[in-house]
Amino acid sequence: MSTPCAHLENVANDPVPQGGCGECLALGDTWVHLRLCVECGNIGCCNDSKNQHAMKHAKAHGHPVVRSAEPGEWWAWCYEDDQGVRLAAPQGS
Repeated sequence: MSTPCAHLENVANDPVPQGGCGECLALGDTWVHLRLCVECGNIGCCNDSKNQHAMKHAKAHGHPVVRSAEPGEWWAWCYEDDQGVRLAAPQGS
């Protein structure tokens, strides 16, 4: 069994800001799904998207953990350790 990722121990499950991938919007491009950087709040597109801005942001800024920014999805992922965790859905969700 692998060691749990320490980056994922205390991921807040705060509301996700509205919007899209800022870099894709600036390019006039589209995305598949959105990811929220838990460290700075940047919203980027997922790895299934053409531009993969969320992962590029993580590598460029040293922010390894993202949360899904998709409605009804409650999970986080650490790019550095290639591990994920389910988050408890906030009450009322």
